[in-house]
Amino acid sequence: MNRALAFIFVTVLIDAIGFGIIVPVMPGLIVSLTGKSFAGAAEVSGMIMLLYAVTQFICGPIIGGLSDRFGRRPVLLASLFAFGVDYLVMAYAPTLTWLVVARFFAGVTGASFSTAYAYIADISPPEKRGPNFGLIGMAFGFGFIIGPALGGIVAGWGERLPFFLAAGLAFTNVAYGYFVLPESLAAENRRPFNWRRANPVGALIRFRASAPMVLMLGLTVLVWTIGYQSLYATWNYYTIERFDWTPGEVGWSLAAVGIVGALVQGVLARRLIPRYGARNIVIAGVISGIGGYLCYAFAVAPWIMYLGIVVAALQGLVFPSLQSLMSAGTAPSEQGELQGAVASLQSLAAIVGPPLMTQSFAAFSSRAAPIYFPGAPYLLAIGFSLVALVIFSRAIALGAGRPAVA
Repeated sequence: MNRALAFIFVTVLIDAIGFGIIVPVMPGLIVSLTGKSFAGAAEVSGMIMLLYAVTQFICGPIIGGLSDRFGRRPVLLASLFAFGVDYLVMAYAPTLTWLVVARFFAGVTGASFSTAYAYIADISPPEKRGPNFGLIGMAFGFGFIIGPALGGIVAGWGERLPFFLAAGLAFTNVAYGYFVLPESLAAENRRPFNWRRANPVGALIRFRASAPMVLMLGLTVLVWTIGYQSLYATWNYYTIERFDWTPGEVGWSLAAVGIVGALVQGVLARRLIPRYGARNIVIAGVISGIGGYLCYAFAVAPWIMYLGIVVAALQGLVFPSLQSLMSAGTAPSEQGELQGAVASLQSLAAIVGPPLMTQSFAAFSSRAAPIYFPGAPYLLAIGFSLVALVIFSRAIALGAGRPAVA
């Protein structure tokens, strides 16, 4: 792993640790700030995630365009600094309004992952982009090994303490990047910033201007990510509701998700994607994810949740494989714009996914529910996964005769 790639790995790792630290304590914090029931807190959480996603959807293409104009380094460092400020505000938040405002500003500047993908596209030859994109997934997986477990432990000394720890990690990451991170985008590959292109509508239109296969791959990302949002939106609420888990138990379960994800994306990605091709890996990953969702939805004991984590392991290869296929058909000067467009698709999915998943969880877990079935979000995720598989099959058909991408 070269120096630049190692920095991006560490950047995403620390960022994921900071995010993972706060996951186990968010349900309790929202309940304490609002006085709502647990089901009501899940709905509030969905709305906060919706706000974050809307701001990401609007600002993602702008951040991507700025990175194409000024380089990846300044944009990445600024975004990481903003996350540190966000965690500090949440640590001190006396009311729900403060929490909402903090997430809004984090959404405005939260482009670290899309910029990291553009950075990797800059420094990787086409045949290595899929495995290198998988490194981001590996870093995120390691972050989810350390972060939630650490958050569950630290929460024993106070539900606000994980936010201070997350802020410290974010600011440490900024300092590390300031002294270590080289710029990846050469001057000759930069392009002028264009407001017409740097908006969510223009970013999505970018897919229309691409080859039909790239357009269908973008739709696959959108639909797949909507279903995948069920994990981020409801895992903590579902496991607490279903099995009465403590924040520590939630943290350890997410650490297990991180361990499996890190092994798959960091070890298997570099072997499976070149050997079987990104197209075959996407199909295998979606099928694996469907198996995991089935385990989660119908789990009658905690061990079945852990079984589902193993069954769903290959789903972690879906997104880096799709990224590889799309990136291979994009010019070097437009990698930031592409990643901004992909970020807009993911944000659009996050606009739809969390409210849909948390609302379905609340509807089927409240005392007034006609049928008690808190696993409902995972059945919805299965439906979206099947639709994504159909769209991806169409993309393969449109790409018939084009060179295969490893």
